[in-house]
Amino acid sequence: MPEYGYFLSCEQYGPADLIEQARMAEQAGFQALWISDHYHPWNDEQGQSPFVWSVIGALSEAVSLPIETAVTCPTVRIHPAVVAQAAATSAVLTDGRFRLGVGTGEALNEHILGDAWPPAHVRLDMLEEAIQVMRRLFTGEEVNHHGTHYTVENARLYTVPDEPVPIDISGFGPAATQLASRVADGYITIQPDEAMVEQYRKGGGGAKPVSGGTKVCYDLDKDAAVHTVHRLWANEQLPGELGQVLPSPKHFEQAQTLVTEDMVRETRVCGDDVDEHVAELKQFADAGFDQVYINQIGPDLRGFFDFYRTKVLPQLQQGV
Repeated sequence: MPEYGYFLSCEQYGPADLIEQARMAEQAGFQALWISDHYHPWNDEQGQSPFVWSVIGALSEAVSLPIETAVTCPTVRIHPAVVAQAAATSAVLTDGRFRLGVGTGEALNEHILGDAWPPAHVRLDMLEEAIQVMRRLFTGEEVNHHGTHYTVENARLYTVPDEPVPIDISGFGPAATQLASRVADGYITIQPDEAMVEQYRKGGGGAKPVSGGTKVCYDLDKDAAVHTVHRLWANEQLPGELGQVLPSPKHFEQAQTLVTEDMVRETRVCGDDVDEHVAELKQFADAGFDQVYINQIGPDLRGFFDFYRTKVLPQLQQGV
């Protein structure tokens, strides 16, 4: 049976709201937290994007739940040596309850300093080298590294956890999944795709944890929920590599005009039907996931947490 966590959205909420949601999630019975790591939101309607490492520091004092970034790109906007320091400090603050989720990122967040946005295969190479650098730094020893993509000289982390920070890799296709199976401590994906889980496990991932995430919109009015999702998160319906290559929220807003409310209605759980919410999450359990994280899109957060505490989580925990 998977563990069920809550997915904090830095794109949609400011720091104080995220902290309050984390408290509500713990009180409602969620067992862990994901938190997104963005420089920009996907569109201006979402409207927020706090610095994730500051928020994690506050979360470490507000709740006792495990925390993971979902996900950080440690390759372009921030050098992996700096990400390693942030992750190590987060692990110390949380008494080892922090995992670093990483991926190849999006131009939306990573090109802001004027760096070229590499093609996917280069980004995967950069990610693998970045992980090598970070793992060496997590030992607390001095690191000198002169690689294809990164240089590190006389770098040492003095504040490190007792155990190295686990690094999970996000993958939505065969190449990223193969990298995860080869070098990661766990695998992250957002589709309940049994074939991808099987590829990860057979490729070398074995029994290491597989985590997935989904978004729902709890609302007593299903039509209102569909409208809310369409207004805030229509970007999730964009096909192919658009999510990785569009450079600004304005470009996503232009592309989102191709997404209809009917498309949202067909693909996203909206409303207060318990069976629909349970069925959405059961797909992940059936596909072999170890953890599943849920994000509430709509404004009725208190209603969502009460709904999951009293109706959804009890059914899931009974294996219904």
